[in-house]
Amino acid sequence: MAKVAFLGLGVMGGPMAGHLVKHGHDVTVYNRTAAKAEAWVAQHGGRSAPTPYEAAQGREIVFACVGNDLDLRGVTMGEDGAFSGMDKGATFVDHTTASAEIARALAAVAEKSGLGFVDAPVSGGQAGAENGTLTVMCGGEEAVYAAVEPAILSYAKASRLMGPAGSGQLTKMVNQIAIAGVVQGLAEAIHFAQSAELDVEAVLDVISKGAAGSWQMENRGKTMNAAKFDFGFAVDWMRKDLGIVLAEARHNGAQLPVAALVDQFYADVQAMGGHRWDTSSLLARLKR
Repeated sequence: MAKVAFLGLGVMGGPMAGHLVKHGHDVTVYNRTAAKAEAWVAQHGGRSAPTPYEAAQGREIVFACVGNDLDLRGVTMGEDGAFSGMDKGATFVDHTTASAEIARALAAVAEKSGLGFVDAPVSGGQAGAENGTLTVMCGGEEAVYAAVEPAILSYAKASRLMGPAGSGQLTKMVNQIAIAGVVQGLAEAIHFAQSAELDVEAVLDVISKGAAGSWQMENRGKTMNAAKFDFGFAVDWMRKDLGIVLAEARHNGAQLPVAALVDQFYADVQAMGGHRWDTSSLLARLKR
């Protein structure tokens, strides 16, 4: 069992760190709001630290799940950042959905400091974090990844090295592109079925058994039909992710017309007040 730190105890990071404790790891946590870290310790055990630097001291693996590129720079290389506190040979595992650019930059800084680095964004949402069933897409050196994979599997059902630094973030971008198109298609299908006055639940039940079936249909179809959106992966987060996707596409030349269109549809949902609604709320803009 490893001595680890976990930086960021939000709806994803909190449960993930909890699974590390359940699997016997020695866990120190840090959160920007200290009260949240103290509450986490009261529930799960382990200990908290007032800064990323102190949380990282003496730890073999330092995990992070924060908001964006700027937050990630702050907890790694900012004043009291984790990189300065880590021992040579330790590894930083970043679960933030961020840019491939920041992953490559941090990997280079880590290498110069004698540290390992793995970019490891996740898919599966809050439920996946709570149930320990996340899918993790990783970028980094093979030996470094192999050493941290057992700890990652404390909260994941699947984890795979996709290539060098940045490859995990690029794979997560592929994931978000696919989700955006599927959710928009499902929203239009349900809207059409409602407009045709069909029994929507019956329709979803039958078509989910065929080629139209998807995770989104199985897990979001009924709630979409009932106009329940106050849960799940927030529209604000999806727009952040699609912003990263579209920026990378401008860099690599990929043509993403549907992703760009769905991003604007999510902007419409935000304008409706749906910033924290689940991504399935694309249906709501069709019913205005």
